[in-house]
Amino acid sequence: MDQLSADKIFAGSVPELYDTCMVPLIFEPYALDIAARLAARRPRRVLEIAAGTGVVTRSIIAALPGDVDIVATDISQPMLDRAAAIGTDRPIEWRQADAMQLPFRDALFDAVVCQFGAMFFPDKGKAFAEARRVLAAGGAFLFNVWDRIEENEFAENVTASLARLFADDPPTFLSRLPHGYHDSAVIATDLERGGFTNPPTIETLAMRSRAASASVPAIAYCQGTPLRGEIEAHRADALAKATKACADGIAERFGSGEVDGKIQAHVVVAEA
Repeated sequence: MDQLSADKIFAGSVPELYDTCMVPLIFEPYALDIAARLAARRPRRVLEIAAGTGVVTRSIIAALPGDVDIVATDISQPMLDRAAAIGTDRPIEWRQADAMQLPFRDALFDAVVCQFGAMFFPDKGKAFAEARRVLAAGGAFLFNVWDRIEENEFAENVTASLARLFADDPPTFLSRLPHGYHDSAVIATDLERGGFTNPPTIETLAMRSRAASASVPAIAYCQGTPLRGEIEAHRADALAKATKACADGIAERFGSGEVDGKIQAHVVVAEA
């Protein structure tokens, strides 16, 4: 998937559903974690890439002093529009930008942050080289990526439910993209290709994903991510059927009331 395709699939109703469903389900805990790691470094100027609807942006604002400059970017203008509409506690710069061709001068930032965006970069080495280019000496690139899908229970359950429903052509988005970039050795190699000469620190961090009912993660994954496009390509009524099948699958595994599943990601710190 190229960057133009990424822009298109994070459009329509996806940004709102992504923000209201996916963010509290799986993104908020890791946003707080990465913001705390960033705050410990005391940066003066921060760039966020693949900011999405701003969950990390808002966490960074809360964690950093008010005089720290923050620039938040994303390839998808609809996602940025949603982030700007939610608003922030203080002014920051929102800017549409391609992570593989950042519109900033060299050595401008003390830190570059990216939450669950690196998996979508068509050329990881090129994107990492851009992050390295805009980092000042002594700066750091902090990002996280999802671990393999087997370590993320709701995502695995949704994928299995869809495989049963669409046996002839199962949607593979979750395993192929969000959970397809989990090999620490590959990540380290890509960072080296991007010009990071120091070995990265990679920490695997497990957390919990909780929701009021099985329908919440089913709606979140099926309708609030680009998985929606793969589902809708099957037939006119596919989205409703898929959402119900996934809700039933989650309820069978995790119960009919509140649901609680494991999520797991790698947190990466690369020093410039």
